[in-house]
Amino acid sequence: MKNIVILISGRGSNMEAIVRARIDGARIAAVIANRPDAAGLQFAAHAGIATRVVDHKAFASREAFDAALADVIDGFAPDLVVLAGFMRVLTDGFVQRYTGRLLNIHPSLLPSFPGLHTHQRALEAGVRVHGTTVHFVTPALDCGPIVIQAAVPVRPGDDEDRLAARVLVQEHRIYPQAVRWFVEGRLSLTPAGTVQVADVADGPDGWTVPPVEG
Repeated sequence: MKNIVILISGRGSNMEAIVRARIDGARIAAVIANRPDAAGLQFAAHAGIATRVVDHKAFASREAFDAALADVIDGFAPDLVVLAGFMRVLTDGFVQRYTGRLLNIHPSLLPSFPGLHTHQRALEAGVRVHGTTVHFVTPALDCGPIVIQAAVPVRPGDDEDRLAARVLVQEHRIYPQAVRWFVEGRLSLTPAGTVQVADVADGPDGWTVPPVEG
């Protein structure tokens, strides 16, 4: 059984998707938020999952916050730490502490549109395909090895909210899949720094990159 700790800042819809997936061999050991009012804490508590708050506003520096957060995380002996809408830029030291066991989901097809406001930037760029990416976290923001991606079309008349909603549906599909692969020991880094997924054809869902949703 692998222990998973999930970090959230708000409603935690991707956290909910992972919890609801009931991944064999995985135990959601804790949900930790950096905001006391994070709505996802209530869902986690109702699901019987331990919850903690490490309020970033209580710390004088990013380093102090990350150190306190790591102490709380490590109390749950995590095999994997999952960022699910955790709206903090983490220090290099924190990231390195969890190298190879820290996942994030980003609302774009990386390496396109790293950072914030991805949906609006995609619309402004006139792309025809947008999407979402699960990747291992490295010190370089949104540049870690890609585990899985899902694509959606950009439709005529789309605005930021409509496009974001379409992408979120795919986030809820691929994040549990990435966690499942990790728990099953199917993810490995190649010498080139990319992620290889072992025995994908025999997997429960039989895909790595979902086709563009119509």
